[in-house]
Amino acid sequence: MTARPFAHLAGLGVYLPSRVVANKDFEARLETSDQWIVERTGIRERRYAGAEETVSTMAQAATATALARAGIGVEDLGALIVATATPDHPLPSTACYLQALIGARNAAAFDVAAACSGFLFGITMAEGLIATGQARHVLVVGGEKLTSITDQDDRSTAILFGDGVGAAVISAGAKDGRGILSTFIKSDGALTNLLYIPSGGTADPISERMVRERTHYMKMAGREVFKHAVLTMAEACDEALRRAGVTAEQIDLLVPHQANIRIIDSTAKHAGIPAEKVLVTVDRYGNTSAASIPMALAYAESTGRLKPGMLVLLVAFGAGFTWGSAVIRW
Repeated sequence: MTARPFAHLAGLGVYLPSRVVANKDFEARLETSDQWIVERTGIRERRYAGAEETVSTMAQAATATALARAGIGVEDLGALIVATATPDHPLPSTACYLQALIGARNAAAFDVAAACSGFLFGITMAEGLIATGQARHVLVVGGEKLTSITDQDDRSTAILFGDGVGAAVISAGAKDGRGILSTFIKSDGALTNLLYIPSGGTADPISERMVRERTHYMKMAGREVFKHAVLTMAEACDEALRRAGVTAEQIDLLVPHQANIRIIDSTAKHAGIPAEKVLVTVDRYGNTSAASIPMALAYAESTGRLKPGMLVLLVAFGAGFTWGSAVIRW
């Protein structure tokens, strides 16, 4: 087996729903204000998907762009991974729905349920599939319709989440020495009750009571989640840098999960990366869970923040709890 990089990110695509929801839109029905939301989260607006849109249909558009930029066709995909906390249906996987939509008949398709860390879990799997010869090109999608699992009457969560999809083609080989230099993933299942959906699964099946008590929506212990996010993302940064054999000073761009500006600032401070090297999109998209990092990467590339040869550190934290990181030579 050859040394890393085994694979590189060959193409990115993104889909943003057309409906923009600004902070002021919450003021009429929730006890909040634009100033309060911005000061505590950094969010100014987010996107809401339409009733007819699903993760797979949104992913279809993002995938088309990613494939075109990678210069490959759907028939070249050996695997298709969708990271999502909001699947189209409980069964089968959203990846299989996407596979049918795009006609990727040569691919193995499956979902990853790692919440906000899902995209990093996905690219870790993609690199492994490529390194073992299972595939030469893997599509990794991070996509969410979080508005479908968010209680819009709960001020603590309603203001945070948005919808969208980011897609990346991971291809074999190092392109001019560029590619994935390290990945790191980890979880702690003892903390599941700090961020979860109580009902709707086999432990508490769908019922009238579930709807009446609104337990089919996401529940979050905000302060505890914040504390663990800061600690674990710090660990993830350190481990990805160590595995890649690089220092924080060498990083050109930090792309953290876009959950909260305070978490982003704390993560950057621990990693020793100055603010001018930190990518922030939480102000325009809110928290889009598994879609957060690929959407941020696409934004960085389209605005000139991300250029070939740059050393990029990715880091995320999510429900589970899960966390992960990666260092990539772009």
